[in-house]
Amino acid sequence: MTRTLLSLALACTVSVIALPVMADSTAKTSSASKSAPAGATAQSRDKALLAFQHDLVSVLAPRADALPLLAAALIARPLNDLPKFNNFHGLLERAAQADGAAPIANAINWTRLADCNANACPNTAALEQLTSQAPDNAAVWLLKLDEDTRNAKQDAARDDLAKAANAKLYDDYAGTSLKALAGSIGVLPPAADTFSGDNAGGAAGVQAVLVYGLASAQPQPVLSVTAKLCSDAASNASIKTDCLKLGKILEWGSSPLGRSLGLHLREVLADDPAQQADAKQARLSLVWQVQNFSQLLGRAQTDAAIAQHLVSIARHGGTEMSVLLTALRDNNIPTEAPADWTPQGPAPAQG
Repeated sequence: MTRTLLSLALACTVSVIALPVMADSTAKTSSASKSAPAGATAQSRDKALLAFQHDLVSVLAPRADALPLLAAALIARPLNDLPKFNNFHGLLERAAQADGAAPIANAINWTRLADCNANACPNTAALEQLTSQAPDNAAVWLLKLDEDTRNAKQDAARDDLAKAANAKLYDDYAGTSLKALAGSIGVLPPAADTFSGDNAGGAAGVQAVLVYGLASAQPQPVLSVTAKLCSDAASNASIKTDCLKLGKILEWGSSPLGRSLGLHLREVLADDPAQQADAKQARLSLVWQVQNFSQLLGRAQTDAAIAQHLVSIARHGGTEMSVLLTALRDNNIPTEAPADWTPQGPAPAQG
């Protein structure tokens, strides 16, 4: 039991590995409506993409409404040489005070968790606001559980688990970030020197990679901390009850990572063997879904139609999980893993 739960971090990494990889690629991959010179080097493309991100921030920063300002903040986050008015911190502050901020206030505060330095992360003020303004969100309490565990507050961490188990939903607000980015990415076309000539996806390709890459850098709870606490469930009925309740919330949560943990908790802690088997199969299908979506996103760099559709899906909102499933269905890719498929084997996008 304990060994299985403690290995959850590795299992989750396998299931969502595609999206963080795409986040890293946003500093290195993009495209444009015209091909770059054949001799353009990767270094020059990186430089051109950074310049493009600077330009995007400059165009979006004067906006007065919250969603474009949130997008500008997300685009600005990797950039180190912006003036105070246009940097990550400044844009988030303005987004919180802007027109239309109320419906996305929690999403802005969630993004503010990353507005911190290495010695004080996550942003404690943002976390305090979330615990008071979004108490029905299990993701908030799992963040608090991380913090209390790190500070050796065991009783507080146990209380955080109970609050997470009694929450109504799990949402890490990546869907709001996707919507903000997808709705703002088209204000400028990428410059012609930001991509290699073999990236046939053109401007749409770089927009898709930038939207999904930046959104995948969204703050998330360290779910292995929750898994470790639930490893005590075998000898503690109270913890087991809360972990199973939390698992149900996570299974229908906003992110593949959260869903992976929820399914894993049911697979390990459920008393009914049929429930255990069902959760195991559902988690296998989740790995299949994420791998196929990653391949779709990779194809966006060479297929403008796929790239445009992925940006369009994100623009309509939802959660990271709903966007992923919509993309698969729209491309005629099954959402259930084939009976003979294993994660070690290939998972081709079949659409």
